[in-house]
Amino acid sequence: MDIRPLTESYAVSPQIEPTDLPAIKAAGYTTVIDNRPDGEVPGHLHAAAMRAAAEAIGLTFVANPVVGGALTKANVTAQGQAIAAASGPVLAYCASGNRSSIVWALSQAGKHPTDVLIGLPERHGYQLQHLRQDIEALARDGA
Repeated sequence: MDIRPLTESYAVSPQIEPTDLPAIKAAGYTTVIDNRPDGEVPGHLHAAAMRAAAEAIGLTFVANPVVGGALTKANVTAQGQAIAAASGPVLAYCASGNRSSIVWALSQAGKHPTDVLIGLPERHGYQLQHLRQDIEALARDGA
């Protein structure tokens, strides 16, 4: 498990295992967002299995599968809603953490400066500069 905090209340990670969930909870996270479609992972990592394992130890689990190269406005909205509804810090995961960074940055457009939304993920090697215009457009439109 490789938790990469973007802010005090939101972190991303490459794929996690059900056995990682107790440590995630012990680290203070209250919500786990799965940004990985079931078709990318073996059965024991499907959203239903991960949800059961997370909820069994008191974590909130949100499935918001983001298909690589096919991010939707619904994905952005769902991520923002899950973050807003969380009772504490959120950990989102996908294959590398990149999609979870992208959907976070887009969902937070207008809430933080664009440079911050690009710069925080960049500290962990996620390049979001190509999304600058999209973030700024969402901010203008009131995401």
